[in-house]
Amino acid sequence: MTIPKFVPLSGFREYSKEEMKKRAADFADNASRRRTVRHYSTRSVPRGVIESCIRAAGSAPSGANKQPWHFVVVASPDIKKQIRDAAEAEEHEFYARRAPKEWLEVLKPLGTGENKPFLETAPYLIVIFEERYVIAADGKRTKNYYTQESVGLATGILITALHNAGLATLTHTPSPMGFLNDVLDRPSNERPFLILVVGYPAEDAVVTSTSRKPLDDNVTFV
Repeated sequence: MTIPKFVPLSGFREYSKEEMKKRAADFADNASRRRTVRHYSTRSVPRGVIESCIRAAGSAPSGANKQPWHFVVVASPDIKKQIRDAAEAEEHEFYARRAPKEWLEVLKPLGTGENKPFLETAPYLIVIFEERYVIAADGKRTKNYYTQESVGLATGILITALHNAGLATLTHTPSPMGFLNDVLDRPSNERPFLILVVGYPAEDAVVTSTSRKPLDDNVTFV
């Protein structure tokens, strides 16, 4: 049995109550400006910004600290086109045959459809994979636990970090997404979690007029 090694906590910062309140309020105000964007500029984004945001995502908690995620950052126009072609093929099947009528009714106010030009227009696609198990050099498999929860937490931090850096994002989940393993040459122990579209909004970008639930609808203090 491996004996865990513990080290003193370092890097934690405590603030005065007033500073804490201000930081929390400022962060909430900034986060509230985040919107899902479907119209992107072709303007380039510094790679270093993407790297820093992914480093932040990697700080997420994970089951047994297995960190069961892998991020594939796609900037190649050729690969983005392959992803778009495959995604739109799946989306066509979804909208034409697979989706229940009730689900299509829910999607209707958002104006979504099978055409996904943002998959080519945006400067980056970050494809996030969930590592279900680890394959050792000798072929032995070790299962990872709480992988969906862990990858979801990392993705949330990534979206927030990108927003904080001044970029727009869109979560895209064509179903099924197995084609991403083929296009991006990822192993079978990894399962696509989602495609995160990243870039600057187009000058004429629009978003839906939907609103967020008020705090009282989302929280209960006991």
